[in-house]
Amino acid sequence: MSPRKTAQVSNPPEPTEAELEILQVLWQHGDCTVRQVHESLARDTPVAYTTVLTTLQIMHQKGLVKRDESERAHVYAATLSQRRAQKRFLGKLLHRVFEGSSTELVMQALGSGKPASAEELAMIRARLKELEEQHK
Repeated sequence: MSPRKTAQVSNPPEPTEAELEILQVLWQHGDCTVRQVHESLARDTPVAYTTVLTTLQIMHQKGLVKRDESERAHVYAATLSQRRAQKRFLGKLLHRVFEGSSTELVMQALGSGKPASAEELAMIRARLKELEEQHK
């Protein structure tokens, strides 16, 4: 049986919901062993260690994570940055749900969920100012 090849890291496939949860742990904590990922996920929702292991192995085959096998406990790291994943998902959401309208997306985002903090509003204003300057 030939070994499976790892997917191209330059364009890994879109992660599933379970894979995204694992990526969020890796983005938050950095490189982790399976046990560390499992412990982090299990704080919120019961999940079997073997499920986390299997998911990480699949993610490695897809190219979503890289694996350091130099130690007894393999260490996993995300190959897809959080920023890149956000851009990908946002682009799909923008076109599928909001028919490409950034305005509708922003209005919905600001009008639902937890209210934006003063700091977040300042960041939004600064971004809007940048965009206005670009259009002059």
